[in-house]
Amino acid sequence: MTIKIPLRRPVDREILRLAVPALGALIAEPLFLLADSVMVGHLGEAPLAGLGIAGAILQSIIGLMVFLAYSTTPAVARWVGAGDRRTAVSVGFDGLWLAVGLGVILATLGWVTAPALVNAFGAEPAVTRQAVIYLGISMAGLPAMLLVFAATGLLRGLQDTRTPLYVAGLGFAVNIVLNLWLIYGLGWGIAGSAVGTVLAQWGMAAVYLVIAGRHARSAGSPIRPHRAGLVRGAASGGWLFLRTVSLRAAMLLAVFAATSLGSSELAAFQVAMTLFATLAFALDALAIAAQALIGRALGARDVPSVRAVLRRCLEWGIGFGAVLGLAVVATSGVLGSVFTYDTAITSLLPPALIVLGLSVPLGAVVFVLDGVLIGAGDARYLALTGMVNLAVFVPLVALVLGLGASGAFGLALLMAAFSFGYLGARALTLGLRAAGSSWLVLGGLGQGGASRR
Repeated sequence: MTIKIPLRRPVDREILRLAVPALGALIAEPLFLLADSVMVGHLGEAPLAGLGIAGAILQSIIGLMVFLAYSTTPAVARWVGAGDRRTAVSVGFDGLWLAVGLGVILATLGWVTAPALVNAFGAEPAVTRQAVIYLGISMAGLPAMLLVFAATGLLRGLQDTRTPLYVAGLGFAVNIVLNLWLIYGLGWGIAGSAVGTVLAQWGMAAVYLVIAGRHARSAGSPIRPHRAGLVRGAASGGWLFLRTVSLRAAMLLAVFAATSLGSSELAAFQVAMTLFATLAFALDALAIAAQALIGRALGARDVPSVRAVLRRCLEWGIGFGAVLGLAVVATSGVLGSVFTYDTAITSLLPPALIVLGLSVPLGAVVFVLDGVLIGAGDARYLALTGMVNLAVFVPLVALVLGLGASGAFGLALLMAAFSFGYLGARALTLGLRAAGSSWLVLGGLGQGGASRR
């Protein structure tokens, strides 16, 4: 079975068919944290700063497991391209079983070590207390989030990004209602925010399991785990895990640096990085489309279509990034007030947000190329260069702290080190790889006939 993706305008339709629904679904994830930031921000500086620390730890743990989606999508897509839907769905279910096992283990370890993880940031006692409360409760939702990752990867590989949009939209709506009720209605404070998010996460996981079961019945695919499939999924995800370790290390390093600047700076940095996460997930919609389409085209051994998707996703990404960046710059003076009324925080934000806005097109290039290489299964290169990129970022952070800058200027310097220094290094290493052909591995994953062009 050969699946051709036509060039130019038809390929635009293919990209947008997947990217537009993926945009809504991807934005929903940071919107969970965005909603928490807005509601918790009105509780005061300590809860918001505590959420910044707990959110960084929680997102690091969850982010390290993102390979459950990123390794599942291209694997499933390749088998779809090769014309074997039954195997495609079976591969997806192996990912679901892997997610359950990892989720239970990580949730248990995370709950036990939550106080130690928070204390490592050295924040003020009031901030530390709030962070421990939020992080400890949030661990109960970790298995659900990993199930959502794996199920989303299965559906994306099946070229379906609409269903994740509907599930994410429903989950976000439920999360907002629960958080409002628990935080303000019952007066639970930051604990109410964590409980509401956990309940919404488990609701999403339940819906995904029902949908995945229907696909299995339709394709005649077994839902039981396969030892070989679990081992293959863990092995292929290992390099992506290392790649994500470098990403999360950079994020944690940035949060640590913001903590050193002061509590107000940390709270402001939490707002800025929440906006960065929202922008990143919005731009990552094109990366998701690239993963699914490139995986499918490689499974069908269609190299011209791979190149067409790469080119057009980059063009769309830069254009979309420029629009979003201008919007952030234009609203930099008022965005802070959406999160908090504390003038000690909002007065710090405008310079950092301008820096963030100017860097968005560069970020778009990074996210698209990252998605392309993930879709091609080039995880080893991503992992190794991820360590190189981190090595570039470390001295930049040291320079910011060494200058002794604080306040709005110090925050803007830290944002520049991250959004131009770190992302610039990623853009260079990803661009060099994408310009070659070593990543073009053809055929379904695991096929004896898979080959390099």
